[in-house]
This record gives sequence, C-alpha cells and structure tokens, in this order.
Amino acid sequence: MPVWNASNVGHLLNRTLFGYSKGDLSLAQGYGTFSDLLDLAILKDNPAPSAPNTWINTVPAASQTTSGETGTWYREFNYWWFNLMHKEGLNMREKMVLFLHNHFSNERDKVVYPQNMYAQNALFRKYAFGNFKQLVKEISIDPSMLIYLDGNNSRGSAPNENYARELMELFTMGIGNYTETDIKQAAKVLSGWQVNGLTATFVASRWYTEASVTVLGKTAKFDVNSLIDHIFSQKATAEFISRKLYKEFVYYKPNEAFIQQMATVLRSNNYEIKPLLKFLFTSEEFYTPGYIGSKIKNPTELMVGASKLLELPTPDYVNMYEMSKVLQMQLFQPPNVAGWPGQREWISSTTYSYRGGFTDSLITGKRYNGVAVTGKLVPVPYAQTFNNSEKAVEFVDDVCLLFLAFPPTAKKKAFLLETLLAGTIVKNYSTYLPGVNVNLQQFFKAVMRLPEFQLC
Repeated sequence: MPVWNASNVGHLLNRTLFGYSKGDLSLAQGYGTFSDLLDLAILKDNPAPSAPNTWINTVPAASQTTSGETGTWYREFNYWWFNLMHKEGLNMREKMVLFLHNHFSNERDKVVYPQNMYAQNALFRKYAFGNFKQLVKEISIDPSMLIYLDGNNSRGSAPNENYARELMELFTMGIGNYTETDIKQAAKVLSGWQVNGLTATFVASRWYTEASVTVLGKTAKFDVNSLIDHIFSQKATAEFISRKLYKEFVYYKPNEAFIQQMATVLRSNNYEIKPLLKFLFTSEEFYTPGYIGSKIKNPTELMVGASKLLELPTPDYVNMYEMSKVLQMQLFQPPNVAGWPGQREWISSTTYSYRGGFTDSLITGKRYNGVAVTGKLVPVPYAQTFNNSEKAVEFVDDVCLLFLAFPPTAKKKAFLLETLLAGTIVKNYSTYLPGVNVNLQQFFKAVMRLPEFQLC
C-alpha cells in the first residue's frame, strides 16, 4: 500500500481531477486513507447533472444549422461541461467522461447536431465508473457514433467498414489482433441501424442475410450484442483497455507487466471500470516517484485547473471556449477518430505562449488579444489565505508546493522571490504594503509561466 502523505494525495488529485485548490487538498487529506478517499469521494457515484438546456430534446433539423442555433447550442454545451469540471469537487467522473470522449472520438463538424453529442456525453457519464463492455454495446448503436463512422448508411448487402475497423483497432483490441476479413464480416453484423432524429432504430431489411459469419475464429449468426461479447472474450481486449487507462492516468510508457495485472483485474470483474480504477489508484505503481509530474496537462486540465487553483468563484467560460480552439483542444472537435494524441503534442512554440497567455488572463483580467475577461484574481486576499503570507521566503515555498507537481530549482525559486519582493528586503515584506497587489500579480504570473506548471 502506498504511503499516505501530502505528496501522494496531491499526485492522486492531479491525475484524477481537473486540478485542485488548497481547500480540496485539505479536504482530501482529511479522509486519512486512499481507500476511503476513493470510495467516499473520487469514485463515488453521484446523481446525473441537469441538462444544459431544453434544446437537448429538440429533434435535429437542417434549419437549426442554417439559423446558427447549433453553433449557439454547442457553445452552451461547452460552457456547461466546463462548469461541471470546475465544480467537480473531489469526484473524478468528469475526468472519466473526458477520457471516454477522447477514446470514442466523435467530431462535431460531422455529427453536426449537439443534441446527438449531448446524448453521447450523457452515455459516457452513465458508464464513467460502470461496465465498459455494456458501454461498447450502447456506443455501437449510439446516433452520434452511427453518424460519425457511417453506420447510419451501412447495409448488410454493402456494409460500411468504418465503425467495425475502429471498434477493433481503437476502441477494444488494438492493431495486430484481428484481420481484414474480421473487419469485413463484423461490418455486416453492425449494419441495419438507422438514425431517426434523436434515436436509432434497427431496420431488419438493412441487415445482413447470411445464415452466419465468421469473426475472430467463431462462426455464428452474430448480432451487435453477441459480437461485442465475443470481442470482449479476446485476451487482447482487456489488455488494450488497461493500457489506454495506464497511459492516461499513470505514465505514457506502459509497464507491460503491470498492464497484465490490470487486465486480470478487469476480466475478473467482468469489465467493470470502478474496481480497476481502485486497483490502479491504490497500487505502488501509480505512486512511482518518477511518474509524479511526468504528464503534460492537456489544455482543459490547464484552464480548469488554473481557475480552481486561484479559487475563482466564476471562471470565464467564454474565455475557456475561445482559448480551447487556440490551444488545439476544442471539446467535441478532436482532430480525428484517434482523438487528441496528448503529451508532447500539447506543447509547441505557439501553444506554449498561448498557455501562458491564458494563465496571465486570470490574473490581469485581459486575454492575449486585449479582450477583458471575468473571473479575475484578487491577489491580496488570495495570498492572505496562505499560512505564511507575511513571510516572503516561506510564502514562495508554500505557493510552489501547491502550484507545482515537483519543486523548482533553487535558481528559479530565487527568481520567484525576487519577483515577489520587487526591491523590498525580505524582513520588510508584507501583503499590507502599498503596491503589493502588483507584486503579487507578477509573482503569480511568474509561477504559472514556469515549465513545471505545465506538468501534473
């Protein structure tokens, strides 16, 4: 069992939440054990949130696109999800919903209607801690997925292979565990479903007519459910899902021996996700020192996490929405069916500057292009919430401990102290000094511009 201490608790929160505040960390430490923290908070099943608006029940129509309604609704949809992330508390459901959104990637430009995308998002929320096999069964006939991967246009006599291919390659088994023939035969089984507005219905006349097909070595008159059951009986499936979760929450280079342990847990629990997550987050592997601070925050983690860290009660979700496009992670618009690649792909000479521009905006109240934002930090009252707010050296230490996954170098810490003091000698520093507001602004900007702040 890993050691219960502030560092490990912070690491757990960094990986399972969209960042955390001082209050969140204190509350988490109060649980006393990883098991209690996971069972009573992080992996707790919470009621489904209220919908963003009544448009979720509006039957899709071309007029909604031409009038601009779908664009307005997508914005509202984004703001709604940002708000759920910001107010997640100590529960990782929204983090899992984002993981599933990226795993079963769909693009708004092709799906078009946010009503369909919302239904899929709600499906991810329903199964965030639930049964992965059942989720795959339902996602296979989900209207958004049927539209995105052309199942809506697939007939048994002329099956479209797109979903069958991605089902095996990206969603369940991985390359090398199936053949082209398996894809072609599975595509027949997956045909027959037709999207009608908000729902999908099975049309028998559009299904395959053969008495049986052979997929992954088994011959049968498969339907969607029995095909998925067969795919999940393959050894590779549990390993693939485990590997994907490991790379998301632990480290980008999988420990294959530990992947086998995860796969065993997953199979023994009939593909229930919650027991696997608890196994993972109580393992020594997860808390390996070299893994702490090794993950580059994705733009959503950066934006929501920074807002939570600064304890902004009403973040500017419009700002987040606009910046998400600049930072190349617009929700509901991944680059392709493989989703966002993550890690090193998040950082470029362009995006790194914009990342700093976003965190600056939370402190200055202005975006990189000069547009005013809401939710600006009030530096002095915030600084005074730290126990050592009147002791400059200790205050810098406390802020670094909270803001960064690992300590900065002595040289960087000296730079931060110099920025905070701005010519004042250490013994005279106080948050009550005239002009300290500006000093604190520059200090917090400097901390959040450190390369270390990009990591969790």
